[in-house]
Amino acid sequence: MTNTGHDIDDNNVGREVLRTLDKAKTQAYHFKSIVIAGMGFFTDAYDLFSISTVAKLLGRLYYYDPALKKPGTLPPNVAAAVNGVALCGTLAGQLFFGWAGDKFGRKKVYGITLILMIFTSIASGLSFGASATGVMTTLCFFRFWLGFGIGGDYPLSATIMSEYSNKKTRGAFVGAVFAMQGFGILSAAAVAIILSSIFDAAFNRPAFNVDPIRSTAPQADYVWRLLFMFGALPAAATYYYRIRMPETARYTALIAKNTEKAAKDMEKVLHVHFDAQKQSEVTERKSVSSKADYGLFSAEFARRHGTQLVGCAVCWFMLDVAFYSQNLFQKDVFSAVGWIPSAKKMSALEEVFRIGRAQVLVALVSTVPGYWVTVALVDTIGRWIIQLQGFFFMTLCMFVLTFDYYNLRGSPCPTDSSKFCGGNHLAFIAIYALTFFFANFGPNATTFIVPAELFPARLRSTCHGISAAAGKAGAIVGAFGFLYASQSAHEGKQDHGYPTGIGIKKSLLVLAITNCIGFFFTFLVPETKGKSLEELGGDFEDVDENDQPTR
Repeated sequence: MTNTGHDIDDNNVGREVLRTLDKAKTQAYHFKSIVIAGMGFFTDAYDLFSISTVAKLLGRLYYYDPALKKPGTLPPNVAAAVNGVALCGTLAGQLFFGWAGDKFGRKKVYGITLILMIFTSIASGLSFGASATGVMTTLCFFRFWLGFGIGGDYPLSATIMSEYSNKKTRGAFVGAVFAMQGFGILSAAAVAIILSSIFDAAFNRPAFNVDPIRSTAPQADYVWRLLFMFGALPAAATYYYRIRMPETARYTALIAKNTEKAAKDMEKVLHVHFDAQKQSEVTERKSVSSKADYGLFSAEFARRHGTQLVGCAVCWFMLDVAFYSQNLFQKDVFSAVGWIPSAKKMSALEEVFRIGRAQVLVALVSTVPGYWVTVALVDTIGRWIIQLQGFFFMTLCMFVLTFDYYNLRGSPCPTDSSKFCGGNHLAFIAIYALTFFFANFGPNATTFIVPAELFPARLRSTCHGISAAAGKAGAIVGAFGFLYASQSAHEGKQDHGYPTGIGIKKSLLVLAITNCIGFFFTFLVPETKGKSLEELGGDFEDVDENDQPTR
Protein backbone atom coordinates (compact mmCIF):
# COMPACT_ATOMS: atom_id res chain seq x y z
CA MET A 1 0.00 0.00 0.00
CA THR A 2 1.35 3.47 -1.00
CA ASN A 3 0.96 6.46 1.31
CA THR A 4 -0.26 9.88 0.18
CA GLY A 5 2.09 12.83 0.00
CA HIS A 6 0.51 14.31 3.14
CA ASP A 7 1.14 11.07 5.05
CA ILE A 8 4.74 11.07 3.90
CA ASP A 9 5.21 14.69 5.01
CA ASP A 10 3.77 13.87 8.44
CA ASN A 11 6.04 10.88 8.69
CA ASN A 12 9.12 12.94 7.88
CA VAL A 13 8.09 15.68 10.30
CA GLY A 14 7.53 13.06 12.99
CA ARG A 15 10.93 11.62 12.27
CA GLU A 16 12.57 14.99 12.71
CA VAL A 17 10.70 15.55 16.00
CA LEU A 18 12.07 12.33 17.41
CA ARG A 19 15.57 12.90 16.09
CA THR A 20 15.55 16.29 17.81
CA LEU A 21 14.36 14.60 21.01
CA ASP A 22 17.22 12.07 20.77
CA LYS A 23 19.75 14.91 20.54
CA ALA A 24 18.17 17.18 23.18
CA LYS A 25 20.50 18.27 25.97
CA THR A 26 19.89 17.02 29.48
CA GLN A 27 17.69 19.61 31.17
CA ALA A 28 15.84 20.30 34.39
CA TYR A 29 12.70 18.61 33.08
CA HIS A 30 14.54 15.30 32.75
CA PHE A 31 15.42 15.39 36.44
CA LYS A 32 11.91 16.52 37.35
CA SER A 33 10.54 13.52 35.43
CA ILE A 34 12.91 11.19 37.27
CA VAL A 35 11.58 12.45 40.62
CA ILE A 36 7.93 12.26 39.54
CA ALA A 37 8.23 8.76 38.13
CA GLY A 38 10.75 7.69 40.75
CA MET A 39 8.53 8.50 43.70
CA GLY A 40 6.07 5.99 42.29
CA PHE A 41 8.80 3.37 42.47
CA PHE A 42 9.79 4.53 45.94
CA THR A 43 6.19 3.81 46.97
CA ASP A 44 6.16 0.51 45.07
CA ALA A 45 9.16 -0.85 46.93
CA TYR A 46 8.04 0.55 50.28
CA ASP A 47 4.65 -1.16 49.97
CA LEU A 48 5.94 -4.49 48.62
CA PHE A 49 8.81 -4.95 51.07
CA SER A 50 7.34 -3.45 54.25
CA ILE A 51 5.45 -6.68 54.86
CA SER A 52 8.69 -8.56 55.59
CA THR A 53 9.39 -6.32 58.63
CA VAL A 54 6.03 -6.97 60.32
CA ALA A 55 5.06 -10.49 59.18
CA LYS A 56 6.28 -11.97 62.47
CA LEU A 57 4.44 -9.25 64.42
CA LEU A 58 1.19 -10.22 62.72
CA GLY A 59 1.73 -13.80 63.84
CA ARG A 60 2.30 -12.75 67.45
CA LEU A 61 -0.75 -10.48 67.48
CA TYR A 62 -3.30 -12.70 65.79
CA TYR A 63 -2.12 -16.32 66.02
CA TYR A 64 -0.65 -16.82 69.48
CA ASP A 65 -1.55 -20.20 70.98
CA PRO A 66 -0.56 -20.59 74.67
CA ALA A 67 -0.54 -24.37 74.32
CA LEU A 68 2.45 -24.20 71.94
CA LYS A 69 4.57 -22.25 74.46
CA LYS A 70 6.20 -20.12 71.76
CA PRO A 71 5.38 -16.85 69.98
CA GLY A 72 2.56 -16.96 67.48
CA THR A 73 3.36 -17.25 63.78
CA LEU A 74 1.23 -16.84 60.70
CA PRO A 75 -0.17 -20.19 59.51
CA PRO A 76 1.41 -21.33 56.22
CA ASN A 77 -1.58 -20.46 54.05
CA VAL A 78 -1.99 -17.03 55.69
CA ALA A 79 1.73 -16.26 55.46
CA ALA A 80 1.76 -17.21 51.78
CA ALA A 81 -1.29 -15.04 51.11
CA VAL A 82 -0.05 -11.99 53.03
CA ASN A 83 3.38 -12.16 51.42
CA GLY A 84 2.23 -13.06 47.92
CA VAL A 85 -1.15 -11.45 47.25
CA ALA A 86 0.34 -8.03 46.46
CA LEU A 87 2.63 -9.71 43.94
CA CYS A 88 -0.38 -11.34 42.28
CA GLY A 89 -2.02 -7.93 42.01
CA THR A 90 1.20 -6.48 40.62
CA LEU A 91 1.33 -9.10 37.88
CA ALA A 92 -2.24 -8.35 36.84
CA GLY A 93 -1.59 -4.60 36.93
CA GLN A 94 1.51 -4.89 34.77
CA LEU A 95 -0.40 -6.70 32.04
CA PHE A 96 -3.46 -4.44 32.19
CA PHE A 97 -1.74 -1.06 32.42
CA GLY A 98 0.93 -2.13 29.96
CA TRP A 99 -1.80 -2.73 27.39
CA ALA A 100 -3.72 0.41 28.44
CA GLY A 101 -0.62 2.59 28.08
CA ASP A 102 -0.37 1.65 24.40
CA LYS A 103 -4.12 1.72 23.80
CA PHE A 104 -5.12 4.99 25.49
CA GLY A 105 -1.82 6.80 25.97
CA ARG A 106 0.74 6.82 28.73
CA LYS A 107 -0.50 10.04 30.34
CA LYS A 108 -4.19 9.09 30.46
CA VAL A 109 -3.65 6.08 32.70
CA TYR A 110 -0.53 7.20 34.58
CA GLY A 111 -2.37 9.03 37.34
CA ILE A 112 -4.74 6.11 37.95
CA THR A 113 -1.92 3.95 39.29
CA LEU A 114 -1.05 6.54 41.96
CA ILE A 115 -4.69 6.91 43.02
CA LEU A 116 -4.89 3.16 43.53
CA MET A 117 -1.68 3.13 45.57
CA ILE A 118 -2.76 6.03 47.77
CA PHE A 119 -6.18 4.67 48.69
CA THR A 120 -5.18 1.02 49.06
CA SER A 121 -2.15 1.89 51.22
CA ILE A 122 -4.47 3.68 53.62
CA ALA A 123 -7.08 0.93 53.38
CA SER A 124 -4.46 -1.74 54.16
CA GLY A 125 -3.73 0.01 57.43
CA LEU A 126 -7.45 0.12 58.20
CA SER A 127 -8.00 -3.61 57.60
CA PHE A 128 -10.82 -4.80 59.82
CA GLY A 129 -12.51 -7.95 61.00
CA ALA A 130 -14.09 -9.57 64.03
CA SER A 131 -11.45 -12.33 63.99
CA ALA A 132 -7.89 -12.92 62.86
CA THR A 133 -9.20 -14.47 59.67
CA GLY A 134 -11.33 -11.42 58.97
CA VAL A 135 -8.43 -8.98 59.45
CA MET A 136 -6.10 -11.03 57.26
CA THR A 137 -8.77 -11.42 54.57
CA THR A 138 -9.42 -7.68 54.30
CA LEU A 139 -5.67 -6.99 54.43
CA CYS A 140 -5.10 -9.39 51.54
CA PHE A 141 -7.98 -7.83 49.57
CA PHE A 142 -6.55 -4.33 49.86
CA ARG A 143 -2.98 -5.47 49.22
CA PHE A 144 -4.07 -7.17 45.99
CA TRP A 145 -5.43 -3.87 44.66
CA LEU A 146 -2.40 -2.07 46.04
CA GLY A 147 -0.31 -4.45 43.95
CA PHE A 148 -2.53 -3.78 40.93
CA GLY A 149 -1.69 -0.09 41.10
CA ILE A 150 1.99 -0.83 41.70
CA GLY A 151 1.99 -3.11 38.67
CA GLY A 152 0.85 -0.29 36.42
CA ASP A 153 3.79 1.85 37.46
CA TYR A 154 6.32 -0.58 35.95
CA PRO A 155 5.50 -0.34 32.23
CA LEU A 156 4.23 3.24 32.35
CA SER A 157 7.15 4.78 34.25
CA ALA A 158 9.73 2.90 32.22
CA THR A 159 8.09 3.76 28.90
CA ILE A 160 7.51 7.42 29.75
CA MET A 161 11.06 7.95 30.96
CA SER A 162 12.61 6.17 27.99
CA GLU A 163 10.48 8.20 25.56
CA TYR A 164 11.36 11.51 27.22
CA SER A 165 15.09 10.77 27.23
CA ASN A 166 17.81 11.43 24.70
CA LYS A 167 19.65 8.35 23.48
CA LYS A 168 22.94 9.31 25.13
CA THR A 169 21.66 9.22 28.73
CA ARG A 170 18.47 7.16 28.36
CA GLY A 171 19.76 4.18 30.35
CA ALA A 172 20.81 6.35 33.28
CA PHE A 173 17.47 8.18 33.38
CA VAL A 174 15.36 5.02 33.26
CA GLY A 175 17.73 3.38 35.74
CA ALA A 176 17.45 6.35 38.11
CA VAL A 177 13.67 5.96 38.19
CA PHE A 178 14.07 2.31 39.12
CA ALA A 179 16.85 3.10 41.62
CA MET A 180 14.29 4.87 43.79
CA GLN A 181 13.16 1.36 44.67
CA GLY A 182 16.29 1.08 46.82
CA PHE A 183 15.28 4.08 48.89
CA GLY A 184 11.80 2.60 49.21
CA ILE A 185 13.20 -0.64 50.63
CA LEU A 186 15.44 1.34 52.98
CA SER A 187 12.58 3.58 54.09
CA ALA A 188 10.24 0.67 54.82
CA ALA A 189 12.77 -0.79 57.23
CA ALA A 190 13.60 2.64 58.71
CA VAL A 191 9.94 3.47 59.39
CA ALA A 192 9.51 0.04 61.01
CA ILE A 193 12.47 0.83 63.29
CA ILE A 194 11.09 4.25 64.22
CA LEU A 195 7.57 3.03 64.92
CA SER A 196 8.70 0.01 66.93
CA SER A 197 11.09 2.20 68.97
CA ILE A 198 8.38 4.74 69.75
CA PHE A 199 5.85 2.13 70.81
CA ASP A 200 8.45 0.11 72.73
CA ALA A 201 9.44 3.22 74.69
CA ALA A 202 5.80 3.94 75.47
CA PHE A 203 4.73 0.35 76.22
CA ASN A 204 7.92 -1.40 77.27
CA ARG A 205 7.30 -5.14 77.46
CA PRO A 206 9.42 -8.11 78.59
CA ALA A 207 10.71 -10.87 76.34
CA PHE A 208 8.43 -13.78 75.54
CA ASN A 209 10.29 -16.24 77.78
CA VAL A 210 9.81 -13.85 80.72
CA ASP A 211 6.10 -13.20 80.22
CA PRO A 212 4.44 -14.71 77.11
CA ILE A 213 1.26 -12.64 77.43
CA ARG A 214 2.74 -9.25 78.24
CA SER A 215 5.54 -9.59 75.64
CA THR A 216 3.10 -8.51 72.93
CA ALA A 217 1.56 -5.15 73.72
CA PRO A 218 -1.97 -4.75 72.29
CA GLN A 219 -0.88 -1.30 71.08
CA ALA A 220 1.63 -3.01 68.76
CA ASP A 221 -1.33 -3.50 66.42
CA TYR A 222 -0.93 0.16 65.44
CA VAL A 223 2.66 -0.39 64.30
CA TRP A 224 1.92 -2.44 61.20
CA ARG A 225 -1.14 -0.35 60.38
CA LEU A 226 0.78 2.93 60.49
CA LEU A 227 3.66 1.37 58.57
CA PHE A 228 1.36 0.49 55.67
CA MET A 229 -0.50 3.80 55.75
CA PHE A 230 2.69 5.86 55.54
CA GLY A 231 3.16 4.35 52.08
CA ALA A 232 0.47 6.70 50.79
CA LEU A 233 2.47 9.85 51.56
CA PRO A 234 5.11 9.84 48.78
CA ALA A 235 2.50 8.85 46.20
CA ALA A 236 0.16 11.65 47.27
CA ALA A 237 3.01 14.17 47.22
CA THR A 238 3.68 13.61 43.51
CA TYR A 239 0.14 13.04 42.20
CA TYR A 240 -0.41 16.65 41.07
CA TYR A 241 2.85 16.72 39.14
CA ARG A 242 2.19 13.37 37.51
CA ILE A 243 -1.16 14.39 36.04
CA ARG A 244 0.42 17.62 34.74
CA MET A 245 3.03 15.77 32.69
CA PRO A 246 2.39 16.03 28.93
CA GLU A 247 2.00 12.94 26.78
CA THR A 248 5.33 11.70 25.43
CA ALA A 249 6.25 13.07 22.02
CA ARG A 250 6.88 9.56 20.74
CA TYR A 251 3.37 8.40 21.58
CA THR A 252 1.84 11.57 20.14
CA ALA A 253 3.87 11.42 16.91
CA LEU A 254 4.00 7.67 16.23
CA ILE A 255 0.71 6.38 17.64
CA ALA A 256 -1.66 9.37 17.86
CA LYS A 257 -0.16 10.63 14.54
CA ASN A 258 -0.21 14.26 15.72
CA THR A 259 3.28 15.50 14.91
CA GLU A 260 2.37 19.15 15.40
CA LYS A 261 1.28 18.57 18.99
CA ALA A 262 4.33 16.37 19.61
CA ALA A 263 6.58 19.22 18.47
CA LYS A 264 4.75 21.79 20.63
CA ASP A 265 4.85 19.56 23.72
CA MET A 266 8.54 18.94 23.22
CA GLU A 267 9.32 22.65 22.76
CA LYS A 268 7.36 23.51 25.91
CA VAL A 269 9.01 21.09 28.34
CA LEU A 270 12.47 20.56 26.86
CA HIS A 271 13.03 24.07 25.48
CA VAL A 272 14.16 22.92 22.06
CA HIS A 273 13.21 24.52 18.76
CA PHE A 274 11.82 22.40 15.95
CA ASP A 275 11.68 23.65 12.37
CA ALA A 276 8.64 21.96 10.83
CA GLN A 277 9.72 22.99 7.35
CA LYS A 278 13.05 21.19 7.48
CA GLN A 279 11.82 17.78 6.52
CA SER A 280 9.41 19.10 3.89
CA GLU A 281 12.50 20.03 1.89
CA VAL A 282 13.67 16.43 1.71
CA THR A 283 13.61 15.38 -1.91
CA GLU A 284 13.96 11.66 -1.56
CA ARG A 285 11.04 9.97 0.19
CA LYS A 286 10.12 6.39 0.78
CA SER A 287 6.74 4.77 1.26
CA VAL A 288 5.87 3.20 4.57
CA SER A 289 5.92 -0.57 4.58
CA SER A 290 2.62 -2.20 5.49
CA LYS A 291 4.61 -4.35 7.90
CA ALA A 292 4.95 -1.28 10.12
CA ASP A 293 1.50 -2.08 11.52
CA TYR A 294 2.20 -5.65 12.62
CA GLY A 295 0.61 -6.71 15.91
CA LEU A 296 1.88 -8.40 19.03
CA PHE A 297 0.72 -11.87 17.96
CA SER A 298 1.82 -11.60 14.34
CA ALA A 299 4.50 -13.63 12.61
CA GLU A 300 6.31 -10.38 11.83
CA PHE A 301 6.57 -9.47 15.51
CA ALA A 302 7.80 -12.97 16.31
CA ARG A 303 10.46 -12.67 13.61
CA ARG A 304 11.65 -9.23 14.65
CA HIS A 305 11.19 -9.24 18.42
CA GLY A 306 10.04 -12.67 19.57
CA THR A 307 13.43 -13.89 20.77
CA GLN A 308 14.08 -10.56 22.48
CA LEU A 309 10.77 -10.71 24.37
CA VAL A 310 11.51 -14.28 25.50
CA GLY A 311 14.97 -13.21 26.68
CA CYS A 312 13.61 -10.21 28.61
CA ALA A 313 10.81 -12.23 30.20
CA VAL A 314 12.88 -15.26 31.23
CA CYS A 315 15.73 -13.16 32.64
CA TRP A 316 13.27 -11.09 34.69
CA PHE A 317 11.51 -14.27 35.89
CA MET A 318 14.75 -15.88 37.07
CA LEU A 319 15.97 -12.69 38.68
CA ASP A 320 12.79 -12.17 40.69
CA VAL A 321 12.66 -15.75 41.94
CA ALA A 322 15.97 -15.02 43.64
CA PHE A 323 15.52 -11.34 44.48
CA TYR A 324 12.11 -11.52 46.16
CA SER A 325 12.72 -14.78 47.97
CA GLN A 326 15.97 -13.35 49.37
CA ASN A 327 14.18 -10.24 50.63
CA LEU A 328 11.33 -12.22 52.15
CA PHE A 329 13.38 -14.85 53.96
CA GLN A 330 16.43 -12.75 54.82
CA LYS A 331 15.08 -12.48 58.37
CA ASP A 332 15.52 -16.27 58.57
CA VAL A 333 19.10 -15.94 57.29
CA PHE A 334 19.81 -13.30 59.94
CA SER A 335 18.42 -15.63 62.59
CA ALA A 336 20.54 -18.52 61.28
CA VAL A 337 23.78 -16.56 61.78
CA GLY A 338 22.73 -15.08 65.10
CA TRP A 339 22.03 -11.49 64.01
CA ILE A 340 18.48 -11.84 65.31
CA PRO A 341 17.98 -13.73 68.58
CA SER A 342 15.46 -16.50 69.06
CA ALA A 343 11.88 -15.15 69.02
CA LYS A 344 11.40 -16.32 72.61
CA LYS A 345 14.15 -13.96 73.77
CA MET A 346 12.46 -10.85 72.38
CA SER A 347 9.27 -8.94 72.82
CA ALA A 348 7.10 -8.42 69.74
CA LEU A 349 8.26 -4.83 69.23
CA GLU A 350 11.91 -5.68 69.78
CA GLU A 351 11.64 -8.31 67.04
CA VAL A 352 10.28 -5.71 64.59
CA PHE A 353 13.13 -3.39 65.55
CA ARG A 354 15.83 -6.02 65.03
CA ILE A 355 14.45 -7.25 61.70
CA GLY A 356 14.19 -3.66 60.46
CA ARG A 357 17.72 -2.85 61.63
CA ALA A 358 19.20 -5.85 59.81
CA GLN A 359 17.35 -4.91 56.61
CA VAL A 360 18.56 -1.30 56.85
CA LEU A 361 22.17 -2.48 57.11
CA VAL A 362 21.86 -4.70 54.03
CA ALA A 363 20.10 -1.94 52.08
CA LEU A 364 22.74 0.66 52.98
CA VAL A 365 25.81 -1.41 52.15
CA SER A 366 24.57 -3.35 49.12
CA THR A 367 21.06 -2.72 47.78
CA VAL A 368 21.10 1.08 47.39
CA PRO A 369 24.73 1.35 46.16
CA GLY A 370 24.09 -1.35 43.56
CA TYR A 371 21.28 0.62 41.95
CA TRP A 372 23.33 3.81 41.64
CA VAL A 373 26.44 2.10 40.33
CA THR A 374 24.21 0.89 37.50
CA VAL A 375 22.93 4.43 36.90
CA ALA A 376 26.53 5.69 36.72
CA LEU A 377 27.80 3.03 34.31
CA VAL A 378 24.84 1.81 32.24
CA ASP A 379 25.43 4.25 29.37
CA THR A 380 29.18 3.64 29.48
CA ILE A 381 29.66 -0.11 29.61
CA GLY A 382 26.15 -1.01 28.44
CA ARG A 383 23.14 -2.95 29.69
CA TRP A 384 24.23 -6.35 28.42
CA ILE A 385 27.56 -6.48 30.25
CA ILE A 386 25.98 -5.24 33.49
CA GLN A 387 23.26 -7.89 33.34
CA LEU A 388 25.67 -10.69 32.47
CA GLN A 389 28.18 -9.91 35.21
CA GLY A 390 25.36 -9.39 37.71
CA PHE A 391 23.93 -12.85 37.12
CA PHE A 392 27.45 -14.33 37.16
CA PHE A 393 28.42 -12.90 40.55
CA MET A 394 25.00 -13.64 42.06
CA THR A 395 25.45 -17.26 41.01
CA LEU A 396 28.99 -17.34 42.37
CA CYS A 397 28.00 -15.86 45.74
CA MET A 398 25.10 -18.28 46.11
CA PHE A 399 27.32 -21.26 45.32
CA VAL A 400 29.90 -20.10 47.89
CA LEU A 401 27.20 -19.76 50.55
CA THR A 402 25.79 -23.16 49.64
CA PHE A 403 28.96 -25.20 49.62
CA ASP A 404 30.58 -23.48 52.61
CA TYR A 405 27.32 -22.98 54.49
CA TYR A 406 28.14 -24.84 57.71
CA ASN A 407 31.67 -23.42 57.97
CA LEU A 408 30.36 -19.90 57.58
CA ARG A 409 27.30 -20.34 59.78
CA GLY A 410 28.90 -22.47 62.49
CA SER A 411 27.29 -25.13 64.71
CA PRO A 412 24.63 -24.76 67.42
CA CYS A 413 26.20 -23.44 70.61
CA PRO A 414 26.33 -26.02 73.46
CA THR A 415 24.73 -23.60 75.93
CA ASP A 416 22.13 -22.14 73.56
CA SER A 417 21.00 -24.11 70.53
CA SER A 418 19.29 -21.03 69.05
CA LYS A 419 22.73 -19.49 68.44
CA PHE A 420 25.61 -20.68 66.25
CA CYS A 421 29.22 -20.77 67.33
CA GLY A 422 32.49 -21.31 65.48
CA GLY A 423 31.45 -19.89 62.12
CA ASN A 424 32.38 -16.71 60.29
CA HIS A 425 29.18 -14.73 60.51
CA LEU A 426 30.68 -11.51 59.16
CA ALA A 427 31.82 -13.30 56.00
CA PHE A 428 28.41 -14.98 55.66
CA ILE A 429 26.55 -11.67 55.80
CA ALA A 430 29.10 -9.95 53.54
CA ILE A 431 28.71 -12.58 50.81
CA TYR A 432 24.93 -12.59 51.25
CA ALA A 433 24.89 -8.78 50.95
CA LEU A 434 26.98 -9.00 47.75
CA THR A 435 24.17 -10.93 46.09
CA PHE A 436 21.94 -7.87 46.60
CA PHE A 437 24.64 -5.55 45.31
CA PHE A 438 25.12 -7.55 42.11
CA ALA A 439 21.36 -7.97 41.70
CA ASN A 440 21.02 -4.20 41.57
CA PHE A 441 24.30 -3.57 39.78
CA GLY A 442 23.00 -6.18 37.40
CA PRO A 443 19.76 -7.75 36.23
CA ASN A 444 17.36 -6.13 38.70
CA ALA A 445 18.07 -2.78 37.01
CA THR A 446 18.71 -3.90 33.43
CA THR A 447 15.63 -6.12 33.15
CA PHE A 448 13.64 -2.97 33.87
CA ILE A 449 15.54 -0.72 31.43
CA VAL A 450 15.88 -2.89 28.31
CA PRO A 451 12.19 -3.79 27.65
CA ALA A 452 11.43 -0.05 27.56
CA GLU A 453 13.86 0.32 24.65
CA LEU A 454 13.64 -2.72 22.39
CA PHE A 455 10.09 -2.69 21.07
CA PRO A 456 8.03 -0.49 18.69
CA ALA A 457 6.29 2.53 20.23
CA ARG A 458 2.79 1.09 19.72
CA LEU A 459 3.78 -2.10 21.62
CA ARG A 460 6.43 -0.74 23.98
CA SER A 461 4.31 -0.44 27.12
CA THR A 462 2.60 -3.79 26.43
CA CYS A 463 5.88 -5.65 25.96
CA HIS A 464 7.38 -4.07 29.06
CA GLY A 465 4.26 -5.13 30.98
CA ILE A 466 4.65 -8.71 29.71
CA SER A 467 8.31 -8.82 30.70
CA ALA A 468 7.56 -7.32 34.11
CA ALA A 469 4.66 -9.74 34.65
CA ALA A 470 7.01 -12.64 33.94
CA GLY A 471 9.23 -11.21 36.64
CA LYS A 472 6.38 -11.03 39.12
CA ALA A 473 5.49 -14.63 38.30
CA GLY A 474 9.01 -15.43 39.46
CA ALA A 475 8.49 -13.29 42.54
CA ILE A 476 5.33 -15.26 43.35
CA VAL A 477 7.28 -18.50 43.02
CA GLY A 478 9.85 -17.06 45.40
CA ALA A 479 7.32 -15.66 47.87
CA PHE A 480 5.12 -18.75 48.03
CA GLY A 481 7.66 -21.47 47.32
CA PHE A 482 10.49 -20.38 49.57
CA LEU A 483 8.25 -19.84 52.58
CA TYR A 484 8.00 -23.62 52.51
CA ALA A 485 11.35 -24.51 50.99
CA SER A 486 13.43 -22.58 53.55
CA GLN A 487 11.89 -24.49 56.47
CA SER A 488 14.19 -26.87 58.32
CA ALA A 489 14.56 -30.34 56.88
CA HIS A 490 14.49 -31.79 60.41
CA GLU A 491 11.09 -32.66 61.83
CA GLY A 492 10.14 -30.46 64.78
CA LYS A 493 12.50 -27.59 63.89
CA GLN A 494 10.30 -25.95 61.27
CA ASP A 495 7.86 -23.13 62.05
CA HIS A 496 4.52 -24.20 63.47
CA GLY A 497 2.09 -25.44 60.83
CA TYR A 498 4.69 -25.89 58.11
CA PRO A 499 5.87 -29.19 56.68
CA THR A 500 9.58 -29.83 56.63
CA GLY A 501 11.37 -28.05 53.82
CA ILE A 502 14.78 -28.34 52.23
CA GLY A 503 16.44 -25.85 54.58
CA ILE A 504 18.21 -22.59 53.91
CA LYS A 505 21.35 -24.23 52.51
CA LYS A 506 19.54 -26.08 49.73
CA SER A 507 17.28 -23.08 49.14
CA LEU A 508 20.41 -21.05 48.42
CA LEU A 509 21.50 -23.75 45.95
CA VAL A 510 18.17 -23.50 44.11
CA LEU A 511 18.60 -19.73 43.91
CA ALA A 512 22.12 -20.18 42.52
CA ILE A 513 20.71 -22.37 39.76
CA THR A 514 17.99 -19.84 38.87
CA ASN A 515 20.63 -17.11 38.61
CA CYS A 516 22.71 -19.35 36.37
CA ILE A 517 19.74 -19.86 34.03
CA GLY A 518 19.28 -16.08 33.89
CA PHE A 519 22.95 -15.74 32.91
CA PHE A 520 22.51 -17.92 29.83
CA PHE A 521 19.21 -16.34 28.74
CA THR A 522 20.93 -12.94 28.77
CA PHE A 523 22.50 -13.99 25.45
CA LEU A 524 19.04 -13.59 23.88
CA VAL A 525 18.91 -9.92 24.87
CA PRO A 526 20.74 -7.41 22.61
CA GLU A 527 22.66 -4.33 23.65
CA THR A 528 20.63 -1.11 23.34
CA LYS A 529 23.21 1.47 24.44
CA GLY A 530 23.50 4.50 22.19
CA LYS A 531 20.72 3.54 19.77
CA SER A 532 17.52 5.47 19.18
CA LEU A 533 14.23 3.90 20.20
CA GLU A 534 13.05 4.09 16.59
CA GLU A 535 16.11 2.20 15.36
CA LEU A 536 15.63 -0.51 18.00
CA GLY A 537 11.88 -0.83 17.48
CA GLY A 538 11.89 -0.37 13.71
CA ASP A 539 9.29 2.40 13.83
CA PHE A 540 10.42 4.00 10.56
CA GLU A 541 10.45 2.42 7.14
CA ASP A 542 14.07 3.33 6.39
CA VAL A 543 15.31 1.15 9.19
CA ASP A 544 16.48 -2.04 7.55
CA GLU A 545 14.09 -4.87 8.43
CA ASN A 546 17.03 -7.22 8.88
CA ASP A 547 19.03 -4.80 11.03
CA GLN A 548 19.02 -6.24 14.51
CA PRO A 549 20.68 -4.45 17.45
CA THR A 550 24.13 -5.82 18.10
CA ARG A 551 26.05 -6.48 21.28
